[in-house]
Amino acid sequence: MQSFRTMAEEKKLFKVTIDNIPVEVEPGTTILNAARMIGGDVVPPAMCYYSKLQGSGGKCRTCLVKVSKGSDADPRPMPKLVASCRTTVMDGMEVANITSPEVLDARKGVVEFLLLNHPLDCPVCDQAGECDLQDLSYEHGVSSTRYEFKRRTFDKIDIGDHIKLHMTRCILCYRCVFTADQLTNKREHGILGRGDASEISTYIKNSLDNDFIGNVIDVCPVGALTDRTARFKNRVWFLKPVDAHCTCDKCSGKAVLWMRGDEIFRVTARKDKYGEVEEFICDTCRFERKDAKDWVIEGPRKVSRHSVISQGHYVGTRKPQETIARVMDGRAPKLLMDIHSVSEVNMPAVDLSKIDGPAHSNDFPKNNGAQ
Repeated sequence: MQSFRTMAEEKKLFKVTIDNIPVEVEPGTTILNAARMIGGDVVPPAMCYYSKLQGSGGKCRTCLVKVSKGSDADPRPMPKLVASCRTTVMDGMEVANITSPEVLDARKGVVEFLLLNHPLDCPVCDQAGECDLQDLSYEHGVSSTRYEFKRRTFDKIDIGDHIKLHMTRCILCYRCVFTADQLTNKREHGILGRGDASEISTYIKNSLDNDFIGNVIDVCPVGALTDRTARFKNRVWFLKPVDAHCTCDKCSGKAVLWMRGDEIFRVTARKDKYGEVEEFICDTCRFERKDAKDWVIEGPRKVSRHSVISQGHYVGTRKPQETIARVMDGRAPKLLMDIHSVSEVNMPAVDLSKIDGPAHSNDFPKNNGAQ
């Protein structure tokens, strides 16, 4: 028994360097998940990979990275860019993501390819404000397209009582297919056709009817699958997301309520910082429980300050003291904040008030972690 415990404790870890940042991971870990252990901008974007869905990944190509060193045993670089969600690490591997101009240029081309048919109808799309492709096109997209042919278009259809399918926006990431296949008892939709005629659909227009089928809405990275009960009723940045739970015999009952005042406009599953569902919820919680009395509200959900959902909500602020109003001859500021604790740009170790003259990039040394 002691020998088995010793073997488990001495399990070998692989040392991987991503954008000059070392990290130790277990064998079999993909480059993408190794980068997620580091966090920040080092993490490649992912439009099709979903850690909770088996078989996902390798389709959108947005997570391409450059392997400049294969391993300590074989230091030769990989000849082409690889999909980080499908490539496992090796001991001594060195990977370049945002530090490689080649990767950034390839990612820009992938975004242009995804936008060949995907319409930028963000002003009317319900996914606007929380769309992965919208963020990706803003960061890596181009102002115009070189595509001169007729775009692929489909008619909007209802695939069930609660789900609207707008196939024109679909990027064929397969997430909804994997979700229905692995989470529900019977999958009734999939990919029909080939090439540019491929589409997500149901066979002979079957209706999606399952206790957990609503989760295909949460896993969709674009606005191809939307909630018919909340469609066009409000913008995401006008709603306040709060964590709540209820007693449910089908799922955990842990969800996010999107509210305006006391009215619940939609219910979604809780997601992590990478936009992946923490626990899938049933359709009863998602579509039928729209009364605040049905839920126990835990409190406001923490939202990244970079998200459009957090607009107008200031974090790290405090009310001014009365002494400040007296010093300023009655002119009291409405809010006070410590720029070092709120901003992610300025370094806490650098006091801006002590810099002689305007601040420059030389005042924020790169070796101290400044952006």
